[in-house]
Amino acid sequence: MGILQDLVKDIPIPRMAKVKVNFDDTKIEDLASELLPKLQREQIASRVKPGMEVAIAVGSRGLDRLVEITAITVQFLKDAGAKPFIVPSMGSHGGATAEGQREVLAHLGVTEESVKCEIRSSMEVVQLGELPNGLPVYIDKFAAAADGIVVINRVKPHTAFRGNVESGIMKMISIGLGKQRGAEACHQLGFKYMAENVPAMAKLIMEHKPVLFGVASIENAFDKVTFVDTLTPDEIVEREPQYLAMAKELLPKLFFEQLDVLVIDQIGKNISGDGMDPNITGRYPTPYAHGGPDVNKMAVLDLTHQTEGNANGVGTADFTTQRLVDKMDLEKTYANGLTSTVVAPTKIATTLPNDRETIQASIKTCNILYFDQVKMVRIKNTLEIGEIEVSEALLEYVKQHPRMEVVEDLYELSFDKSGNLF
Repeated sequence: MGILQDLVKDIPIPRMAKVKVNFDDTKIEDLASELLPKLQREQIASRVKPGMEVAIAVGSRGLDRLVEITAITVQFLKDAGAKPFIVPSMGSHGGATAEGQREVLAHLGVTEESVKCEIRSSMEVVQLGELPNGLPVYIDKFAAAADGIVVINRVKPHTAFRGNVESGIMKMISIGLGKQRGAEACHQLGFKYMAENVPAMAKLIMEHKPVLFGVASIENAFDKVTFVDTLTPDEIVEREPQYLAMAKELLPKLFFEQLDVLVIDQIGKNISGDGMDPNITGRYPTPYAHGGPDVNKMAVLDLTHQTEGNANGVGTADFTTQRLVDKMDLEKTYANGLTSTVVAPTKIATTLPNDRETIQASIKTCNILYFDQVKMVRIKNTLEIGEIEVSEALLEYVKQHPRMEVVEDLYELSFDKSGNLF
């Protein structure tokens, strides 16, 4: 037995209970009947002229019904006599190559066949100007040459900064359409100034280029579209902060103020840009965002298959497993930090041989006197927290909580002979 195993071997792992967490699950059933009237309203329809070449910015990951929203928007533009084409808008994602970005879109289900629209992918950008602070402002060359630009994105809280505008239409205009150069420029001064730079860049782009409208969606706690709207440039500036407030209200959350240990089965880019959503874990990659539980020690056990080795976020945890580290693609993981300038999440957390010892190490170091009273929560990932596991010490609190109910009473966690959960 190695020295590490010796240090953790006597640490008890608590019995856990299965808990259902109740969130508002209202969602839009028939998307076309919600979105079409908003596209056809006078303020939007009048901006589209026959013969116009219109660039549609698409590219955020994990958007619910992205293919459908895009296809409806494409059809609306075609019906109005315009010639739409899609521009992948995802900053530096897809390895910062034109082909890579086309592949990311295909991963998201957006292909020329699925949305009946040409895709023009290039990493070349045009500089439109600069902000008063000297930051250059870029836009994709195909979008720059178009007669009109349409932006599709969901509005939600960012994971590394707080402001009136976080992730949404303005971020898509400033960082998404700016490709690698735009993403780098916007991140260069750090997340401390992101709340000012994102809207400032977006406004400059909207002044210089014909942004026709944005299509904004808001998702419920289960990542299903619950609201969709179309916004003119003026409405983007006016309404996006209101929609951000709505999105924050709907966010899923762990209803605990303080936890000794949080165990997360899997992280990945398909779960969150940060591997796991800090709004849920309470662990942020920068000091410029806040919210969520106060977690003493956090363990992440594995990567999702879809993240393809990108382990961005593992450094936000305290402990991880050898299994996760073996799956890491360091190039993909580190590229994330080199673009965002936030490199703490790409470090490798303290690594133990298996799940059992990783959990024991988290409990051993969580600064409590009696290990058998550890307040521990285990979740599959930060997207799926409708069902969680809680330790015995949290049971009474859960039973009193209006949004949580125990659905399976206390049991021992099961480990296989390698010491991994099954």
